Amino acid sequence: MTGPPPTTPEPPSMEAVLYEAGFPVDLLTEEQRLVLSELTPQELTVLLDVKSRLDAVGPEVQAHGEIAGGALF
Repeated sequence: MTGPPPTTPEPPSMEAVLYEAGFPVDLLTEEQRLVLSELTPQELTVLLDVKSRLDAVGPEVQAHGEIAGGALF
């Protein structure tokens, strides 16, 4: 039986990947979205890595800001 060739699922859009990672893409300007849409796969990997590392220390930094009133940051 012949039919259409099997299709591979389309990868998610850059905006969807960033949104899923916690970036507030809905609050970005059109120009900012354009810049992000032009990231290479390597740049996206670096951006997501930096975001995850910032998120990992977020509560610690936030706690210092609340205690010290943000004087140190």
